Amino acid sequence: MNLTEYNQFTEELRLKLAGDDRVLALIAVGSMAQQDYQPDEWSDHDFFVITIHGVQEDMRRDLSWLPRPDALVFSFRETEHGLKALYAGGHLLEFAIFNKDELQMARINRYRVLLDKAEITPRLAELALTTEDFAAQAKTDPQRRFAEFLMNLFVGVGRYARGERLSGHQFIKTHALTHLLRLLAEFHTSEAQHLLDNLDPFRRFERVFPVLGAEVNRILALSPLLAAEGLLVLAVQELRPFLTPFPAAAVTEVQRMIAKAKEEEG
Repeated sequence: MNLTEYNQFTEELRLKLAGDDRVLALIAVGSMAQQDYQPDEWSDHDFFVITIHGVQEDMRRDLSWLPRPDALVFSFRETEHGLKALYAGGHLLEFAIFNKDELQMARINRYRVLLDKAEITPRLAELALTTEDFAAQAKTDPQRRFAEFLMNLFVGVGRYARGERLSGHQFIKTHALTHLLRLLAEFHTSEAQHLLDNLDPFRRFERVFPVLGAEVNRILALSPLLAAEGLLVLAVQELRPFLTPFPAAAVTEVQRMIAKAKEEEG
């Protein structure tokens, strides 16, 4: 979808729900919120629907309330409250349906209120603050996070070397990388820092830190052992000035593990 088509679909959704007596509010989230950035041709529609009590499950099971329901080719229940729905032509919806009491279970950062029949908006502001607190609490101290990064590399390299290739990939290129991205974002600044997602460190990292993002992507294109080596080099280079004391002995052991695995692989 281009932006005009995207906005047209958003308005169709808003109008349908405005006329539905079961619905109290429609909240756009993610790129659909159009806060710090506009949707592009790859953007999904992400939203929350808030309902009166007792109807939310019916709306999760029967999606005829969506715009153009005859064009849906696939849908599935992703979580207790959340669903994904795919249209012919390749447009995806990701949405969750809550009643007013269930809304407190949601996590929200960027959002835009498109419909509010029941003064839901003040609760959303409170929910966004709660989400910020949740994200802040999820932060460990930098020393511990760097330790997690090192040990994920160590475990991943060992598993890859013994033949557990899938698990090795996961530990090196997902678990270890998650900690590294959070640390890089914490200790580096950018004029586009506000674009980072406090719930997902992978989102828009390259836009905020283009040089670092390009280097991380270059490393991820390598084989797992070379990727582990590259991520460790990058981490030491970028983070050593900020970590006191720096765990040099632990870094050396991880380097030795990588070298041993590379030698055995030939």
